[in-house]
Amino acid sequence: MKVYFIGAGPGDPELVTIKGLKAIQHAGYCIYAGSLVNPELLKYLPLHAKTYDSSNMNLEEIVIVFKEALGKNEDVARIHSGDPSIYGAMQEQMRALDELGIPYEVVPGVSSFVAAASVLRQELTLPGITQTIVITRMEGKTPIPEKEHLDTLAVSTPTLCIFLSIDKLEDIVKILLPHYGNDCPVAVIYKATWPDQKIIHARLFDISEKVRLESIKKTALIIVGWVLEKEFQRSILYSQNKKNT
Repeated sequence: MKVYFIGAGPGDPELVTIKGLKAIQHAGYCIYAGSLVNPELLKYLPLHAKTYDSSNMNLEEIVIVFKEALGKNEDVARIHSGDPSIYGAMQEQMRALDELGIPYEVVPGVSSFVAAASVLRQELTLPGITQTIVITRMEGKTPIPEKEHLDTLAVSTPTLCIFLSIDKLEDIVKILLPHYGNDCPVAVIYKATWPDQKIIHARLFDISEKVRLESIKKTALIIVGWVLEKEFQRSILYSQNKKNT
């Protein structure tokens, strides 16, 4: 028996890894992340598999399912959206499994920030613009360490990928304006790779109004940075003048 923490990817069921799909196909139990995981993936479970929506469960209830699966000697597909290592609350589950002596494995998935880049057809690091990507979020129920506040992270103007914060977009704009300026390009990607995906391109000064008009209030990623301008230097990697090594 083993618990598999599986990154389901951003929404498109074809973006789950082959390894993750195989684990789903052999699982007797499945705990999945509610509306964030495409239900199409659940169709690959064995007919006898028991399924649980983790959006309605606390950690203790999840652990009860792990224990039951251990007693039945059945694998568990613990399906997280995107990649479970980013805002996945996976570590506390693994700690509980360590205490119980239950083996587990992590199967990585496609995070929504790289899925967003793919639907934007955008490279997030560009020569002469930035070589740094910052993945962050605004403070909500989970506090943000003071040294990681957005105002501090924005000083070097990296490409910002801001999760779980679309409801705080106006605050984000106020914080970023002194660093990035009014005309810095912004993209808001709602449900990247889902059939009802929406993409909004704007500048810092008008992104809030455009998002408001689209009534986007959740399940959206915010990308801020000058890479979105698509003006950059040619890479050294494919330069005719590069030295052979």
